[in-house]
Amino acid sequence: MILGIECTAHTFGVGIVDKGKILANVRDMYKPKSGGIVPTESAEHHSKVSLAVYEKALADSGIDEMKIKAIAVSNAPGLAPCLREGMDFARRLAKKLKVPVVPVNHCIAHLEIGQSVGAEDPVLLYASGANTQIIAYAAGKYRVFGETLDLGVGNFIDKFARHIGIGFPGGPEIEKLARSGKYIELPYSIKGMDVSFSGMQTKLQQLYNKGEKKEDLSFSLQETAFAMLVEAAERALAHTGKKELVLGGGVACNSRLQEMCKIMCTERDAKYFCPAREFLVDNAAMIAFTGEIMFNAGVSEKWKDVDIKPRERTDQVNVVWR
Repeated sequence: MILGIECTAHTFGVGIVDKGKILANVRDMYKPKSGGIVPTESAEHHSKVSLAVYEKALADSGIDEMKIKAIAVSNAPGLAPCLREGMDFARRLAKKLKVPVVPVNHCIAHLEIGQSVGAEDPVLLYASGANTQIIAYAAGKYRVFGETLDLGVGNFIDKFARHIGIGFPGGPEIEKLARSGKYIELPYSIKGMDVSFSGMQTKLQQLYNKGEKKEDLSFSLQETAFAMLVEAAERALAHTGKKELVLGGGVACNSRLQEMCKIMCTERDAKYFCPAREFLVDNAAMIAFTGEIMFNAGVSEKWKDVDIKPRERTDQVNVVWR
């Protein structure tokens, strides 16, 4: 019985997993009044809701907290104030329950939760606010085969959304607008398996300021940005020889991105996997799920020894559980 804590950015969550079965997945999300995430405000939010989220997760799972064998916590990568708040909560809980702590890399958790829908050795297209990476296992680590050279695809979408008057998060509204839009050519920037969004963002803002319709710009944004991601993911499949693609991250909730990935996988004769929406966005079930795999492989630390790693990269983690 493993309890997981998610705390990397705007979401504080608690999940409980037993032998790969998800018993609870409770989350509470900080929403800024305007603009993007303010890390200190998000951390304050986590502090306020942590106990209530924990108690709700216990209630949903129907278990006694004394049955918990370890606390898994997303200690990397992320916003330092948010990570610190989650880590402090994890330490207090681990000390109280007299159990060890399993430090979980948030990006790797997005990949490992793919096992819950049948993925065994996939390429992960990880598309979220701060992160855009193509990840796969090779030679003892999860290697980053491609990534954004500037900003994450989710942050790119949110910045454009703010420019046209849409609040955070902007992705769902952009997706709705895109359904009635027409294509306008935008900068398509891909270098090998790396992508760049800053040029497209500048062009979108210029076109909007000149009077182009929100719907057309939203449609064109999705078609162009997602085509770049799918091309990079396909190259990773070809390079690694793997036959599975799994989606992860909040932007993976977008139905158009899912559709484009399905088409690519069908054409490549590869298997396509996409976890349920609640496991794509930031969530604690994937932290608990990954934490259980790691714990069973002997990965854990004493509560006083574990710490946050805000800048830890996916490929810096030694993967001893595969």
